[in-house]
Amino acid sequence: MTQSVFSLDVDDNGIAVVTIDVPGEKMNTLRDTFADDLKTLLDDAKQQSVKGMVFISGKSDNFIAGADVKMLDSVERREDALAISELCHRAFFDMKKLPFPTVSAIHGAALGGGLEFALACDYRVCTDSDITKLGLPEVQLGLLPGGGGTQRLPKLVGLQKALEWTLTGKQIRAKQAKKSGLVNDCVPQTVLLKVAKEFALKGKAKASKPKLDRVSQLLESNPFGRNIIFKKAQENVLKKTGGHYPAPLAIIKAIRASVELDELKAYKTEAEGFATLVMSSESKALRGIFFATTEMKKEWRNDDALAITKTAVLGGGLMGAGIAHVSAVKAGVLVRIKDVAEQGISNAMNYSYKILDKKQKRRILSTAELQQTMNRITGTTNYSGFKHIDLVIEAVFEDLSLKQGMVADVERECQANTIFASNTSSLPISQIAAEAARPENVIGLHYFSPVEKMPLVEIIPHEGTSQETIARIVNFARKQGKTPIVVKDKAGFYVNRILAPYVNEAANLLLAGEPIEKIDAALVEFGFPVGPLALLDEVGIDIGSKIAPILEKELGDRFKAPDAFSRLIDAKRLGRKTGRGFYLYDKKSKKVDESVYELLGVSPSPRLNKSEIAQRCVAQMLNEAARCLDEGIIASPRDGDIGAIFGIGFPPFLGGPFSYMDKLGADKVSSEMATFANFNPVFAPCAPLVAMADAGGRFYQVVPAQTQQNIVETTVVDDAISKDETTDIESSEATVTNAEREDAENSETDTNVVNSACEGTDKKS
Repeated sequence: MTQSVFSLDVDDNGIAVVTIDVPGEKMNTLRDTFADDLKTLLDDAKQQSVKGMVFISGKSDNFIAGADVKMLDSVERREDALAISELCHRAFFDMKKLPFPTVSAIHGAALGGGLEFALACDYRVCTDSDITKLGLPEVQLGLLPGGGGTQRLPKLVGLQKALEWTLTGKQIRAKQAKKSGLVNDCVPQTVLLKVAKEFALKGKAKASKPKLDRVSQLLESNPFGRNIIFKKAQENVLKKTGGHYPAPLAIIKAIRASVELDELKAYKTEAEGFATLVMSSESKALRGIFFATTEMKKEWRNDDALAITKTAVLGGGLMGAGIAHVSAVKAGVLVRIKDVAEQGISNAMNYSYKILDKKQKRRILSTAELQQTMNRITGTTNYSGFKHIDLVIEAVFEDLSLKQGMVADVERECQANTIFASNTSSLPISQIAAEAARPENVIGLHYFSPVEKMPLVEIIPHEGTSQETIARIVNFARKQGKTPIVVKDKAGFYVNRILAPYVNEAANLLLAGEPIEKIDAALVEFGFPVGPLALLDEVGIDIGSKIAPILEKELGDRFKAPDAFSRLIDAKRLGRKTGRGFYLYDKKSKKVDESVYELLGVSPSPRLNKSEIAQRCVAQMLNEAARCLDEGIIASPRDGDIGAIFGIGFPPFLGGPFSYMDKLGADKVSSEMATFANFNPVFAPCAPLVAMADAGGRFYQVVPAQTQQNIVETTVVDDAISKDETTDIESSEATVTNAEREDAENSETDTNVVNSACEGTDKKS
């Protein structure tokens, strides 16, 4: 007989304390048996003359972390998905109809279905702990809250906050939850149960109006104002997502139903929307990313012997400053910044201070916490303080002799087991380690800019790197809040290698007469966060010019960048950093710089439609991704998909380049490339892709459902953020306003993958 997740104990005052504890799991999650267990519990309580009921978690650090994704992923019919939502509705309605009051006593994560459970109670009390976070992040998996969240949340916090929180998947901290009316009280953990019991003795809660300011009250209190709110939300969602993600629009529809339809019809709207989204290709792709990142966290051993507690960063430029920041703030380790100039150290430290100061002003951090974090970062112009450093990360410009010299310096100044990690974006790690006395300690650790926002890091061992060094770096990267992929030591590694031909093709289209704004718009409409030419401006045209010759030398003519681009560099048109590239930049906007056409000797003469432009650019990326897998640059299609999504913003709703090729079929992909090759041989489909097309194969082999469940043991909606880890899944599908976007980007656990990708892929200090 399956053990119930609930245990009940009635005190002398008639208050039933219900402990929620999923047996054998670290996290409480909503499972298939949850509704039956709840019904049994409530029936039992009614027979014991209970005066009130308090729900509290038996776990030390979470209330209910969400719903089990495996349950959703195993659904094969829309009717079954609909039944899941309707079952939740009935269970939570049963709670609301109880003759006695119910209280959720929340400590830790109450996310997704966990918050919906709490919303079904009469009262909510939470702890003031940093780990207490509430939210409905289902949008990040391409879903909407299917347990009444879109119906109950607006009635507590108002339409605008409900839209903001559900469309961004934002996590709400305890004090903010109290201020907004989401919870009735926020207290220290030591008195959580005591205060919850006091609420249980108050009797059934009466309906109350949301705590709104005067303007919000005016807007939300009448049909005209509400129409403005919903219209604006929809406009911003479509602008932000390009219509690629159905979940945000379904959320708006369900929340709108909560104020415009009767209760039964409104809940039906939510259930119908949930069922449709569960079966959508977009949600399946996003859930696939979730499964992949969950699986990746279980790879490589992780024990105390691998711990890195003291780090150093060589170079105080933008990359070095970003690396120092995530090391001190996310990983919580001591960081020593070395730069040749005091000003470089000052700039790097100020970089972290500005980010932390924003959080302090928004009351995410206290002044004491800000100072405590800054105290972890120190600086030096020599190697003082390096004696006991565990890891040194260099973040200087791409000069092989300089990096080799730094390896020698670190081997002289540090411990015998100190790891030297290079943030190079193009130089082979084997060359950097060529003169090392301890090459087993040398590894590549390639970040993407801006470091504090971009979720990916490439880890590049050379042939002599030890397995322990790899494991230590993988685990350290995770502590920095990164998703690491281990890639082979070859020019361009993985991300830059698939990015280069994509950008080169965009450049070729420009030189053939296609307008700049048309090329970029075509790829944004395809699903990228920013177009390739705008991306090149963000990265820096000079950076691209330094990487291209290395790739061409190692990998052949298909990586040759257009010669015409040297004219841009000669004219000091390097992109955003100089205020001029393909676009002209000022503080508030950018626009195409028409003079670039004359400089490049191009007369705009558009011939292709946007779909054809996108096909040509993406085809180059897909072809190179297939080569990378065949050459062992990446270990699996999974790593290739995650690398492309988290590194360069490949559309998450397509699942990544390998998932996308599987969706299209290798034969179709190969055929399209062969057609393009009639005009340019560089498009010729690579041999492994042709072989797959001939065999009718797929990159992802079909895995039996039971096997898949064994592989993915802990797959909970939103549980990854309950311990300040991120799933890094598409949350940019749902931004309502620019202010909300800034708020989401600055949140402690930034999951905004695609937005951050547009900041550039490889800005070097």
